[in-house]
Amino acid sequence: MYDPYYYVFTSAEDTSIIRDIEKAVSGEYNAILCYAKLAEMAPNEEEQERILEIRQDEVRHYQIFSQIYTRLTGKKPTVTEEECPDCYKEGLDFAFKDEQNTVDFYQNIADRAKDLHVKQQFRRAAFDEQNHAVWFLYYMNKHCRHDKQHGVKEDD
Repeated sequence: MYDPYYYVFTSAEDTSIIRDIEKAVSGEYNAILCYAKLAEMAPNEEEQERILEIRQDEVRHYQIFSQIYTRLTGKKPTVTEEECPDCYKEGLDFAFKDEQNTVDFYQNIADRAKDLHVKQQFRRAAFDEQNHAVWFLYYMNKHCRHDKQHGVKEDD
């Protein structure tokens, strides 16, 4: 059956962006899992709620990117599971760095995308990821200050 929304990619440029969109889907999937784990480790309700809000953004990104990938390729994306730290402070550091790297990655996809919908969705997601990074950095600094005030060594 002919699908009018299915677009056949032929150039290396098209193949590259498709691979990157699939990588974005996988990244969002892993963020969903990791942030659920991070929220469970959160030391207080405020941080837990904020991390769960961030996780909801990641669920939305995952759904949107999966739909884009399926629309562009005619098939469902494949995800690769990655490890998430077992310690809260390490998890915050991991999440902060991942969010920061993801901002640039999504901006790059948006810059290369020919489809206006794809451009808009990845630009919006990049904005969300930057906001998430700010929250994770805030919690990292908050816990670092707390540890210094209470004489806790970093390795503790």
